[in-house]
Amino acid sequence: MTSVFAAFTQKDFDIFQIPGLEPRMTQIKAHIRPKLEQIGTQLQPFLSELLRVPVHVHVAKHARRTVNPPDSTWVAWSANVRGYKAHPHFQVGLWSSHLFIWFALFPEAEKAKPVFAQNFSRHLDKLLAQIPENFLWSFDHTRPDAKSHSDLKKEDFLDLIRRLQTVKKSEVLCGIHLPKTETALQHPTELEQIIQQTFQQLAPLYRLAISD
Repeated sequence: MTSVFAAFTQKDFDIFQIPGLEPRMTQIKAHIRPKLEQIGTQLQPFLSELLRVPVHVHVAKHARRTVNPPDSTWVAWSANVRGYKAHPHFQVGLWSSHLFIWFALFPEAEKAKPVFAQNFSRHLDKLLAQIPENFLWSFDHTRPDAKSHSDLKKEDFLDLIRRLQTVKKSEVLCGIHLPKTETALQHPTELEQIIQQTFQQLAPLYRLAISD
C-alpha cells in the first residue's frame, strides 16, 4: 500500500521551540496535526488486523491546557471509540528531538494496568528475551527521555510490576525513538514500514493488557 501521509521536516520539530500556548498550538494544528491524522488513518486497518479488534484513531488535542504549550504531540490508536487514555493503546508522535513509536498504558488505564502487570509477571523472562535490545522503556509520558531495554535489569521490571499494581499514577511505555535527523522521517513509505514492524513487536505487550 502506498503511503498517503506527508514526510516530517526539521520545521515540524522546530515548532516545539515556539513560545506561548496559542502560537505553538496554531502551528501544531496547521503543520503537525494533519500529518498525524494521515498516519492515524493509514495505519488504522493494519492495527485492526494485527490486534484482531477494530481500533479507533485519536489525535491529541491538548484541550485542557490554558498556559503552558505542549512539548510533544501524538496520534493514538485504541479499541475504544471515545478515547485512549484509559485504555491500552499505541502512539506515534513528536518531541522537539525525536519521533516516538510506543505501546502505552497511561495512569488513567486503571483497569488495564493490574491485568498487564499480572500477565507480564507470569511471562516475564520470555517477554524480556523477546523484546529487542534497542527498544526503549518510559515510565512518564510527559518526559522525552527513556531507558534502553538492554540497560534495565529484571529487578527494574519487578519494580514496574509492583508500581502498576499499587501506584495510581504509574504508567509504562515501550517502543522506539527516531532522532529528528533520521532519514526515514523524510520517506513516508520507509517510516510506515518501521512503524508497522515496531507495532508487530509490541503487540504481545498489548495483549497482556486485555487478557486475564
